Amino acid sequence: MPTIQKILVANRGEIALRIMRTAREMGIQTVAIYSEADRNALHVRYADEAVCVGPAPSSESYLKADTIIEVCRKLNVDAIHPGYGFLSENANFSRIVRDAGLLFIGPSPESIEVMGSKLAAKAAVAHYNIPMVPGTPSAITDRDEAKVISAQIGYPVLIKASAGGGGKGMRVVESEADFDEQMDRAVSEALSAFGDGSVFIEKYVTSPRHVEIQVLGDQHGNIIHLFERECSVQRRHQKVVEEAPSAILTPEIRNAMGQAAVDVARACGYYGAGTVEFIVNDTLDFYFLEMNTRLQVEHPVTELITGVDLVKQMIYIAEGKPLTIRQEDLQIKGHAVEVRVYAEDPANNFLPDVGTLDTYIRPQGNGVRVDDGFEQGMAIPIYYDPMIAKLITYGDSRDEAIRKMIRAIDEYQISGVQTTLPFGRFVMEHEAFRSGQFDTGFVSKYFTPEKLATPANTTESALAAVLAAYLLENTKPKATQSMSNGTASGTKKSQWKANRLG
Repeated sequence: MPTIQKILVANRGEIALRIMRTAREMGIQTVAIYSEADRNALHVRYADEAVCVGPAPSSESYLKADTIIEVCRKLNVDAIHPGYGFLSENANFSRIVRDAGLLFIGPSPESIEVMGSKLAAKAAVAHYNIPMVPGTPSAITDRDEAKVISAQIGYPVLIKASAGGGGKGMRVVESEADFDEQMDRAVSEALSAFGDGSVFIEKYVTSPRHVEIQVLGDQHGNIIHLFERECSVQRRHQKVVEEAPSAILTPEIRNAMGQAAVDVARACGYYGAGTVEFIVNDTLDFYFLEMNTRLQVEHPVTELITGVDLVKQMIYIAEGKPLTIRQEDLQIKGHAVEVRVYAEDPANNFLPDVGTLDTYIRPQGNGVRVDDGFEQGMAIPIYYDPMIAKLITYGDSRDEAIRKMIRAIDEYQISGVQTTLPFGRFVMEHEAFRSGQFDTGFVSKYFTPEKLATPANTTESALAAVLAAYLLENTKPKATQSMSNGTASGTKKSQWKANRLG
């Protein structure tokens, strides 16, 4: 059984740091890769070694599989952790890693391929009697046939890209009169985003909730689930607030969904950490949507309610070790809530807002966790996802976790860019969220920009940020030298001890 000595993290930002911290606790060395835009990023400073792999655009740096493999060979790397995004669900990359004699800290390329296609995934799980949303069993290319099927299913229907995700290539059709226009848009978006215009049609579930189940599987056929995450507060079909457990699931439904998720993983011979996504209607019927074959952005809420370090388990699984956690060992303890902090302006349709973090002060205290990759004075690059951080709070109850989140949001001081923190506070204080009676339409139903904050609160926050910035500027120690001690191989050695986080 191989023992991993050195991991290359094929990612950036907060997720790269999160993986490296667990690796360091396990006594494993880490290698960071970075683009020219990320030369002074925190994950670069934290890693034991760091290598620049290209210019700022991800297509010329973080997505260059051959370059990443070359770095691994030069630095005697044993394994690659892809994080999420970038190459994490790229079956070809997983195969390249395996063929290079390296360990891929994730599932097999075969599992990624099956679950990477919604239609292939549905076919794979068909033998397990898993609830499915009524729809087409295969991709639709004939428009007239698609209309007939939609009429049989009954409007409204959902046209979805087969290779899609993140809300791209997804269109709701309310009536046959709208069908042609919406199908054209779905196909066009799918081609643009994924290079594959295949779409399928399914019944649109009204008042839907997005509930997902975390699974872990080893290479010996053992698979467990780590309960659910509620991810229904979304903008543009992308999550912005997550929590664990869900406020609405009964123990019976939780067990049924957990078993269904395990069956989905078993259907594709899955190992590693993965997430099975379900849609839940207003009568708590649930239907399988898809499987994400990677670590999720929102994994910290699961870690907090179970006490399981998912990255550590992924590393053990990649080494070939059997799971030591049994299903009966797991129980839900407490409640966790996560708010994604984006450099976006919620008052302007959540449009990205680039700039420099003139003030950046993290909240602290019991039950508060911040996963980030920035510090004060750093710029938000325009080339990547605008997420600054994940703010997570934990309490003995849902109400306590929410109250801690409100306190943490108030303490989180950021200036220089607009962020989604005010929106996060709006969600935490809204009666629909507090009562648990909400769905994926939360933003469209309840949110308008003028509801974000009163002028008094806005002024107070601005003054607090200015005061904090003044105090930091006048009390901080002299800046340390920037990294410049490259080796002959173009590798940077860790400067973490000399240049720690503030």
